[in-house]
Amino acid sequence: MKYLSLDYGSKTVGVAVSDATGSVVRELEIIRREKEKALRRTLARIEEIIKTEGVEAIVIGLPINMDGTEGERAEKARAFGDMVARRTGLSVRFQDERLTTEEAYEIMDENNIRSRKDRKAHADSMAAAVILGDFLNSTDR
Repeated sequence: MKYLSLDYGSKTVGVAVSDATGSVVRELEIIRREKEKALRRTLARIEEIIKTEGVEAIVIGLPINMDGTEGERAEKARAFGDMVARRTGLSVRFQDERLTTEEAYEIMDENNIRSRKDRKAHADSMAAAVILGDFLNSTDR
């Protein structure tokens, strides 16, 4: 099954995709918007990616607090997931995204992506890739 991963943020959505076997993950892009609630173009772009990539299910990073509780950002991620599910008709799953940004930065360090500009260009999509990798490696599929 081919998965799309979304790392939802206030002004960006990092995007990554798996191959059909669920064994390879690649970062795809970062969708940017001016305002947090301006989601029409973001949702339209997600639909385009789903069609182009042949995506069958969606994984969204869930920003859980370090103590395991869910706060305002998690509520917003869940609301975004509901919108994506209604708009696309695809199954949406959530994956704990604690420490994924830190892991994304470690991967960038390992790949000599060190300039501030380059790191900013990859951080959200790399985090989406880490989220999807964690999901695919979990037993919750």
